[in-house]
Amino acid sequence: MKKFFVMLAAVAFVVAFTAPSFAAEWSFYGSARVSTFWASEDFGDGIDATGSDDDFDLGHSLQGNSRFGANVKAGDNLTGKVEMGTSASTVNTRVIWGEYDFGGFKLGVGQNYTPLNFFISNQVFGGDTDMLPYGGIYNGRRPMVQAKFGGFKVALVTPQNNGLDSFAVADEDVTIPLIEAAYSFKVAGLSLDLQGGYQTYSVVNAADDDYDVTSYIVAIGGSYNMGPFYFAANYWMGQNVGNMNMWQQGFSQASFDVVDEDVLDNDGYGYLIVAAFTLSDMVRFEAGYGSSSFDVDSADEKDDTSAYYVQATINLAKGVSIVPEIGNVNYGDDSLGADEGSTTYYGLKWQISF
Repeated sequence: MKKFFVMLAAVAFVVAFTAPSFAAEWSFYGSARVSTFWASEDFGDGIDATGSDDDFDLGHSLQGNSRFGANVKAGDNLTGKVEMGTSASTVNTRVIWGEYDFGGFKLGVGQNYTPLNFFISNQVFGGDTDMLPYGGIYNGRRPMVQAKFGGFKVALVTPQNNGLDSFAVADEDVTIPLIEAAYSFKVAGLSLDLQGGYQTYSVVNAADDDYDVTSYIVAIGGSYNMGPFYFAANYWMGQNVGNMNMWQQGFSQASFDVVDEDVLDNDGYGYLIVAAFTLSDMVRFEAGYGSSSFDVDSADEKDDTSAYYVQATINLAKGVSIVPEIGNVNYGDDSLGADEGSTTYYGLKWQISF
């Protein structure tokens, strides 16, 4: 009798666990990725912990964007997506998203890529960096509520209020979410994206003095396929983009002038150019160059960064690829004119998607 109840409990557990699948279609997928790169670092005017002004190391590890996920269809109008990411020691939620199609528009809720993202590069160094911090456009996967009307989408995103440099923040007052919008369309084979974002919040010190920190960005990007050739580029400009956590290499946040007691805005811009040639189903070549620049009010110098890469994607079998790549990241000078050095690298990414 005891065995009967144990078996009954097991069956009940399995039925309870799998019951939702009867009402929805689940399509699972995964991608395992490992990087093998040798990097030569020049620390410029700085040194590392050992007192050296340069370093050469091998990095061989599981990439943090290795993933396992599922696309879900729960009817004609309701879809969803769940995606988990992993590294050598942690697991994180990359995407958890539900979307309902009302006919005239689609409503999405959860965590997903925001409208302020534009992917045109396939640079693999740094865990598939895609040149995003070197002039690209990337504000990540954030919790949000999003509405889509054809090629237009607008989202209310969790605020990314990132303090104020050189200011002793006792409190941060946020009254509106981060607002992002994008519009995608095609013109004679050219795919274009217009994107923008706006955020504002107040920082408060111990004396209850408050100051507004306002960020914005406007961007345009496009891509064009012409037979085996692929060309793409983007350009953006904005203010205090680091305070809304846009991913950029240089110092991109607002600062505080302790003498005049005023917020010093940080104006920036960036651009990225990519070209590729597909030789066959097995081999594809790609190269890219990007640059960004940030200028804090009253700073001595601009904080510039530039990068380039050349790669070949080699498809060994269905879902199996390696990507040899060489490149360089020049960190330029900081806002005080100090040389921040550079990194020259070579190696490859190993990937099996299933």
